[in-house]
Amino acid sequence: MGAPSINIVFKELATSTIERGDRGIVALLLKDTVPSTNPIVMSIVSDIPDTLTDANKNQITLAFMGYVNPPKQVIAYVIAEDTTDYTEAQHYLETIRWDYFAFPEIADADVTPFATWIKGLRDNIDKKVKAILPNCPSDHEGVINYANNSNKEGDKTYTAKEYCSRAAGLIAGTPLTISATYAPLSELDDCDHLTKTEMDTAVDAGKFILMNDGEKVKVVRAVNSLVTTTKDKGKKFKKIKIVDIMDLMHGDVKKTISDSYIGKVPNDYDHKILLMSAIGGYFEQLELSGLLDKGSSSVYIDVEAQKAYLKAQGYTTTDGRGVDDMTTQEIKEANTDDKVFIGAATTILDSMEDVDLNIAA
Repeated sequence: MGAPSINIVFKELATSTIERGDRGIVALLLKDTVPSTNPIVMSIVSDIPDTLTDANKNQITLAFMGYVNPPKQVIAYVIAEDTTDYTEAQHYLETIRWDYFAFPEIADADVTPFATWIKGLRDNIDKKVKAILPNCPSDHEGVINYANNSNKEGDKTYTAKEYCSRAAGLIAGTPLTISATYAPLSELDDCDHLTKTEMDTAVDAGKFILMNDGEKVKVVRAVNSLVTTTKDKGKKFKKIKIVDIMDLMHGDVKKTISDSYIGKVPNDYDHKILLMSAIGGYFEQLELSGLLDKGSSSVYIDVEAQKAYLKAQGYTTTDGRGVDDMTTQEIKEANTDDKVFIGAATTILDSMEDVDLNIAA
């Protein structure tokens, strides 16, 4: 029978969520002397312990720079400097809450395995987290491919690896109502210099890159590494903002159903209606907050899925009719044991990024 489960599949036209959750937590994997309390949880820069190396303190400081806001927290999980097996660290990180991951000292050979780990967290155990990894063409919405190799601040030039912490904090500090596209990195004096064509090609290849517009260094476009689109994952999944909202909605609805519904209410038609009403109310709140397109949301019993389940169970009405002879309303009200089949549709609002302006003189 297995444990009760919530299967929430996000598609562009089918999202489900309930009450807003917190976001903006950065998890860093750092090589240093392992402290007695591990991980180190920090809410502000002054929380950074003096026992860490200057390089690691700098990485945490970079993460805290954020964008509109600093990250809610930076969590540093510290491993010994000679560590090459990251299984224990990964297992621990699977058990705590965070949103964006970076590993400043990651070896080139470990980039792809860490991307695979993130994909597994999202796709297999339903933990909707993201990683900022250097030069990692992962073709997945959970991996942000930081591909700016020269990040110059004064006399110091950071590599792509060393600046993933900064990118993680920047994205974590971006409100859901806006995008990190054109977000300025005011501390930087210069970055990679690409032509317009080269930048377009890089963005289309799923690279998160920077540009120097002559006045400031800024993000070209806030995209993740997803390149290959499908029916279930369309082009919207390439946008960090869109995926962040999807992940927020997913986490909120999953937590709320787990806390308030599973094992706690009868699985009859009336309680399904109450659940749908709650989800619909949350959609309306997100519409008012500017995250969803106004009037685009609906929540309903997934009649086709429910019909398929009833058929598989050999369901018949009290007067002996099979599923094919039942009305739509009868199918909606039928007893589905401990299963709930709910569908939803909504449109997530993107930010303004491409503007064509024609001025007649």
